[in-house]
Amino acid sequence: MKVTILGCGAYGLALSSILERNNVDVTLWTHKKEEEIELQNNRVSKRLIDYKISDNIKITSDIEASILDKDLIVIAVPAFAFEETTKKLVDFLDKKTCVLIATKGIQQDTCMFLSDVFKNYSKNKFGVISGPTFASDIIKISPVGFSLATSSSKVEKVVRKCFENEATKFRRSRDINGVEICGSIKNVMAIASGMLEGMGISDSTRALFLTESMNDVKNLIKALGGKKKTILSFAGFGDILMTCTSKESRNFSFGFLIGQGASKQEIDKYLLNTTVEGMYTLKSIHKLVRKKRVKMPIIDLIYEIINGTKEKEEMLRFLIEKE
Repeated sequence: MKVTILGCGAYGLALSSILERNNVDVTLWTHKKEEEIELQNNRVSKRLIDYKISDNIKITSDIEASILDKDLIVIAVPAFAFEETTKKLVDFLDKKTCVLIATKGIQQDTCMFLSDVFKNYSKNKFGVISGPTFASDIIKISPVGFSLATSSSKVEKVVRKCFENEATKFRRSRDINGVEICGSIKNVMAIASGMLEGMGISDSTRALFLTESMNDVKNLIKALGGKKKTILSFAGFGDILMTCTSKESRNFSFGFLIGQGASKQEIDKYLLNTTVEGMYTLKSIHKLVRKKRVKMPIIDLIYEIINGTKEKEEMLRFLIEKE
């Protein structure tokens, strides 16, 4: 099998490690020529410093060369770069090639799910993966589980053949929107959870927050046309639990800074040096729930705290008073 991963961030690199262990022919694509040269020469990335890129993995910034004659294309770029990358991809994509979306998020300007953005440009069969899988754990060969949302049996077969092994598990779902909602909103919930942790909350309050978050996400999935049971998947409960309780999460760590009362300079420095996907998604989700007239008061509150119109302490009062 031949697979290309578009994106050389921590997650793309971690996914490449699974493929390489499975003896899959792997190519990594970066949009920067400088990064291509650096990775080829050093075989190490500052984005995942504990991972040594195998010499078996090809690295290129030529998207045409990376796409041709592949069984599977994995899109693992940041959400803000997803549409631009998709546009480049489809120019060279064979109609029989399967595509796997590993990017999490909702497009900011249109509030579209990334699967819908992809369908605007391509008719290729595709799937979406999401789940409680830190890149740092994947490269340690820790057992991990993914939700694989797809309507295509062919995509499922190809993804399993490429990725499954003794430490990597997939559970199929047909609820693409539900899996995407979970994968997106968990980053926003992680910011809120980090805030609470920075404020020094008790384990009991943390459990209160996680329970209320799960219920809110379940209702949001239903309101946006997904299946409520998806909240119990790897993409749902699994990812929310992990991302909302671990300092390994960049979103949680960002919220923690806010909760601790860090200065604006400290927060700005963190955002400058760290990709916090939850910040991008927060704006998208806030706009989406208003557009769809869905009640999601916790999103409104997080948005207001981040933008400085409400104090972080409002979160504690909100958890008690919300219906």
